[in-house]
Amino acid sequence: MPTKKKSTTDKGQFRGASSEAVGAAQAKEAGPKYDWHYGRVTRMGNFEIGGREVVIVWEEGGVTCQQGHLTDEQWDVFKLAFSTSGRIAVLSDQPGERWMYDYRFLEAVR
Repeated sequence: MPTKKKSTTDKGQFRGASSEAVGAAQAKEAGPKYDWHYGRVTRMGNFEIGGREVVIVWEEGGVTCQQGHLTDEQWDVFKLAFSTSGRIAVLSDQPGERWMYDYRFLEAVR
């Protein structure tokens, strides 16, 4: 069972028996409306007009393309995922399909 350490110096640290248990603890801490969504980065590009682009195939179905409006931190996570397994995870509370473009909580997944 995942547990969250209670010390004020350990804020944001989670411990669990598996990566799924830690992910569940993170989602629980974020709030009841947050869900994990997984996808695979299939294409990346950087264009003079339009800026950076990333294409993601989502496990729940659908493909998205985000061009521009990517922060340096988000771009670094996408590059890391693309150069390894290609998998990413997004923790989002956005309704409908808006979570597909919600990169506030973004992780590269092994």
